[in-house]
Amino acid sequence: MKKTLLLLANGFEAVEASVFTDVLGWNKWEGDGSTEVVTVGMWPQLQCTWNFSVTPEMLLEDIDLDDFDALAIPGGFEEAGFYKDAFSEKFQQVIQYFNDRKKPIAAICVASLMIAHSGVLKNRRATTYNHPTSKRLKQLEQYDVEVVNERIVVDDNIITSSNPGTGFDVAFKLLETLTSSDNTNRVKELMGFE
Repeated sequence: MKKTLLLLANGFEAVEASVFTDVLGWNKWEGDGSTEVVTVGMWPQLQCTWNFSVTPEMLLEDIDLDDFDALAIPGGFEEAGFYKDAFSEKFQQVIQYFNDRKKPIAAICVASLMIAHSGVLKNRRATTYNHPTSKRLKQLEQYDVEVVNERIVVDDNIITSSNPGTGFDVAFKLLETLTSSDNTNRVKELMGFE
């Protein structure tokens, strides 16, 4: 079984987290059966961007990172306090751990800023929220990242994306990385994407 750690910061966007639970969950029951997702946060209760409360399955302090094969990170809103957890030393250490072991890291929207803050995107290609009114691409560039203004950017083991609308694509890319193209296409078809 390939376990994915779904790392949830206070202020995360629920829809960006749900694509990972749904795609990898569909694979567990309808695909090749090889994936499992575990929701993890620093607090016993988390508040999503739009006032949705979530109870993570495990607390960060209670897990063994060696038990996981991949890391998935939804983005969130600054106004909802997302960056307080996202830029915390504990979250940064998780990202560094997965990167040091070349395990897949999949990030949606501004979650790439969280990865960049850890230092692992220095001199690597990535993207983040790219709406013309946003300054997030410039913020990403300040971490010495080679900013690519595309929907999804893959650099070795790290997948980053440009907005919440890319969520399913990122989750399917992670599934393909963990399993195979054929299996991913089957899950897509079963979910109505093909």
